[in-house]
Amino acid sequence: MIKIYSSQNPMIIHHLKNLLELEGVHAIIRNENLSAALGGIPATECWVELWILDENREAEARDIIRKKVQSDESVIRWSWRCPHCGEEIEGQFTDCWNCGEPKPEHKK
Repeated sequence: MIKIYSSQNPMIIHHLKNLLELEGVHAIIRNENLSAALGGIPATECWVELWILDENREAEARDIIRKKVQSDESVIRWSWRCPHCGEEIEGQFTDCWNCGEPKPEHKK
C-alpha cells in the first residue's frame, strides 16, 4: 500500500479515488475524520490521503491523477459555493444538493 495524493479537501480525494477505481486501481481513503479533530487548525499531516493497495500500479495511478489535474487545470476549480445556502458543491453538479439552487451560470 502506498500514499498517492493528499488534500485538505475531501471532495477532491473522493473524486480522484473514483477516477482510479474506474481504471481498476483499488484505492482507500485515510485521515478523513482526522482534520475535524484539530478544530480547523491547518496541518498537512492531517490532510485526507489517497492510498492505492497495489504498489506496482503507483506509476499508473500517479499518471491518472496528473492527467486529470492538468486537463481540468485544477481539481479544486471544479467545486463551487452555493450563493443561496453557502454549501460547497462538486463541480460536476449544476444544482446545490442541499437547497436545490442552480449553479449561477446555469440559472434559467
